[in-house]
Amino acid sequence: MVDRLVSWPTDVLRPSASLQARLALRIAEETGRPPVPPSPRQRSEPQWQQVAPGIDCKLLATDIERHRVSMLVRLAPGASYPAHTHAGAEELHLLDGELWIDERKLSPGDYNYGAPGASDQRVWSETGCTCVLVTSTKDVLC
Repeated sequence: MVDRLVSWPTDVLRPSASLQARLALRIAEETGRPPVPPSPRQRSEPQWQQVAPGIDCKLLATDIERHRVSMLVRLAPGASYPAHTHAGAEELHLLDGELWIDERKLSPGDYNYGAPGASDQRVWSETGCTCVLVTSTKDVLC
């Protein structure tokens, strides 16, 4: 059982700030020492990186075991992404703007699945757009 708990991510095991404060007060009462406040959580917002002219991305998460990344991708109006073949599955959810993948036009809320080995010859945006992209680390520009 202990081995299973040790393998959990620490953010799942971390108690809430209010519970930590109550525990610190209780321990302080029992030990006669001042309470030790919980350490502040360090959260750094990922930064946008320009990966090609008119294309920026923000890396959100990396899954090393599955060789996958999640990111936000932003294309400026008129920007295009080079032709490519997917090393692994690619999932794209368009948040705003419009995006063309070959002859298919995506609008906000649309989803596109690119199978491993599938090719996209032309990906571009006339208006500019932002999307969530989950893809193989072998496909990544970021």
